[in-house]
Amino acid sequence: MKASFNDEHYELVLACKRGDRQSQFRLYHLYAKAMYNTALRIVQDEAEAADVLQEAFIDAFSRLDNFRQESTFGLWMKQIVVNKSISALRKRKVTWCPIEDGEHVAEEDTEEQDITFRVEAVKQAIDRLPEGYRLVLTLYLLEGYDHEEIAHILHINEATSRSQFLRGRRKLLDYLAN
Repeated sequence: MKASFNDEHYELVLACKRGDRQSQFRLYHLYAKAMYNTALRIVQDEAEAADVLQEAFIDAFSRLDNFRQESTFGLWMKQIVVNKSISALRKRKVTWCPIEDGEHVAEEDTEEQDITFRVEAVKQAIDRLPEGYRLVLTLYLLEGYDHEEIAHILHINEATSRSQFLRGRRKLLDYLAN
């Protein structure tokens, strides 16, 4: 079977499927830092992100025969890390801010702000957000998922994803304006 796209680590993944431990070690080192950062953005705890990373790689290597290489290994691995991170959050009982009766979630205008924010200030402001807001905002803005995908991943409806995003963005902008 040949990959229908250009995955630079295609041969390395094939070697891992054959049980080559050296290839597994190399693949781990190629992706560990990026996957750790993804987990950290979601779980917001270094030790927990490290645990998620290890569980994700154990899971990936044990299920490598199921990886049909229809996407890159990195994309497949990222999905595992995101799912493991969300599972870790569920164990903590993420709280969603309820939509009040009769409240309509309208799309906000996407006018560009002419405020320039320092990266550290943005990170700190994101960390201050309620967990539901932070999680949806992180998945949408930093991980590139759309609201339909976020709703599927988090087992919420799409309107909840949109409202959490809009409220989180509004709160984030408030934090950054102060």
